[in-house]
Order: sequence, then structure tokens, then C-alpha cells
Amino acid sequence: MGAPITVGVDGFAESPPAAHWAAREALLRDLRLRLIHAWNPPSPPAPALPHEDDQSYWSQRLLTDLVDELRDTHPGLRVSAELVPRKTVPALLDAARDAEMLVLGSRGRGTPGGFLLGSTGRQILAHGAHPVIMVHADDQPLTADVAVGVSLRRPNEEALRFAFDAAARRGGVLRAVHAGTEGPGVEEEPGAEGGALDAVLRPWRERYPGVPVAEAFTAERPALGVVHTAPGSGLLVLGRDETEPGPDPHLGSVIHAAVHHAPCPVAVVPRG
Repeated sequence: MGAPITVGVDGFAESPPAAHWAAREALLRDLRLRLIHAWNPPSPPAPALPHEDDQSYWSQRLLTDLVDELRDTHPGLRVSAELVPRKTVPALLDAARDAEMLVLGSRGRGTPGGFLLGSTGRQILAHGAHPVIMVHADDQPLTADVAVGVSLRRPNEEALRFAFDAAARRGGVLRAVHAGTEGPGVEEEPGAEGGALDAVLRPWRERYPGVPVAEAFTAERPALGVVHTAPGSGLLVLGRDETEPGPDPHLGSVIHAAVHHAPCPVAVVPRG
């Protein structure tokens, strides 16, 4: 049995849309769905309280209600839920290691600190061992197309594999986006970007011959260009390099802009 798709759940409005996106993805991939709600229990333990006043009661109720909703909406879904009495960041990072992907709700589109619980989302995006998908409550209706940002200088092969596989499963077009210019060879030779992008994509086209590929170029800065070419896609895939540990990790301008402004879910895929 394959690794599950895991969803980090909290009590905010972005959690149900993220869970429903993950449920559709789990059915598409024939995988289990696992919901996790992490909460930091008081230390020392609080005195016994009526269950209505117990934080763990409401946390479990949150999961139970969402599981029932997902089962009603997505027949055939294999779903489980787990209440994890740990701090959120280590709990979700551990869950990400054992998952095909980790899905989180993202709030505050267009506002500073708009990731899930602020620094929590940044830590998970920066250090997740497998793809992390951020879903807004107001993402546009899903389409089958998948967009992927492509670096010509150092392509992220894991992100390309994820994007081509996602497009193949959905039956959509893979939109490969290169923004800005990279390297003197590309800048000095007219049309060199097209040849370089074709070379990067060629092995993946051969592995996924049934996936139509559309190449897009823009001279905008990558952070703007990738976001501006995302509309019309149901998923935007971006690669992530190794991130230095720290309380406020640097994700890079492209990922930061995409999670805040892209009109569709964003998958951040770590380099292998």
C-alpha cells in the first residue's frame, strides 16, 4: 500500500478546502487520505474538565466532522484522522516524511505572513521532505492543466517529474514557464531560451508522450512571471532548493509570491 496523502488540519476556514483538494488527489492516485490535527497540550496537564470544555474534545470533534463530510462528498475515499499532541511544526514535518505529499490550507492571500499560522507554513515549506501543497479557500475552479516553473540554469528534476505526472493523471496540458533570463548564453543569443527549455523538457516528454506541453516565456522577473502565467492552470508546481535551518527560513521570492498570489494550489517540491 502506498504512502498516504496527509492534510494538516486546524480550526480555520482554509482547512476544509485543503482537505477536499487532498481527497480528490487521493482518489486520483488511489491512495489513502490521512488528516492530522496537531495541538500542544498543556504542561502540566490541565485538571479534569467536562468534555465540552476539554480542548482535546473539540479537536477530535473537528476531525470527526471533517471525516464525515469527506466521506459523504467523495465516495470510495479511504480516510483516517489522527489527533497528535505535539507542537505543530515537528508534528507536520514528521507526517510529511511518511506521506506522498502534505497538503496545507493557506490563508491571507496578498498579505504579509499569509501562510498557515505564519511561521509554521514557512517552516513546513522550507523543510518538508516531500512535496507540500498550499491550498487557498478562494482558489479558482480546478482545471486539468498544470503549470511548472523551470530554471534553465539548474532545473529541478523532481519538480518536473511531479508536474508531468500530475498532468498525465489529470489529462491536462503541462505548461512549462520560464521567466526572466539566465546565463550569458541565453541573454546573448536570440531564441536561446527556447532551445534551452526544450532540452530541459525533452527527457520528460519522452517519458510522458501522452502529455501535451506548452512552453511559455516571459521577460518579467521570475517571481512575477510565474504567477502571471499560472491563471488557467489547476496546479502550479515549483522546485525548492535546500533551505538553511532557522526560525525564519528564506524560501525565495518565487515561492513566496506564488503562495501569496497564484490563483490555484501551489506545490513546492524539494530537490532530491
